[in-house]
Amino acid sequence: MHCADTSFLCALYRHQSHSERAIATLEAIGGPIVISSLLAYEFRQAVRFQVFLRSKDAHKGYLETEAMSMLAQFENDLESGMLIEAGVILSDVAAEVERLSERHTMRRGARAFDLLHIATALQWQARVFLSFDGLQREVAAAEGLRVLPDANLTP
Repeated sequence: MHCADTSFLCALYRHQSHSERAIATLEAIGGPIVISSLLAYEFRQAVRFQVFLRSKDAHKGYLETEAMSMLAQFENDLESGMLIEAGVILSDVAAEVERLSERHTMRRGARAFDLLHIATALQWQARVFLSFDGLQREVAAAEGLRVLPDANLTP
C-alpha cells in the first residue's frame, strides 16, 4: 500500500519544483495511492485557502481557475481509482497519533495533521509513504515506513 501526504498531492496537481519527481514516482509504483478522508479534506482546504490568499495579494496563492482545475483533476483521479479514499476509525488512529506525538513532537516539532497522516499509514500497515515534506519524511522513516521519492534525487 502506498500512502501520500499533502505535499505529494500538491506536486501532482500543480506544477512546482517537485512535480516531475511526483509524476515519475507515481508511474514507478504503478498502483493506486490510498488516502484518508482527512488527507482529502486537507488537500481540498489547502487549494481553497490558496485562492483566498490570492484574493488578498496578487503575488500569492492560486488563481481560482487554477484551483478549480486542480480540484476537478483530484476528483477525476478519485473516480478513476488512481486515488483511493479509504476511511479511518479515528479512535484506532488516536492511540497511534498520541504515541507519535510523544516520540516526535518535542524533539522534531511534528505537526498534528502530519502525525495523523503517518499514524493512518501505520494503522493501514502501509509500507510506503509518499512525501516531499522534510519533517514528515523524517518521522515516517523513523517509524519504519519506506519514504519516496528517494531523498537523493534532485527536483
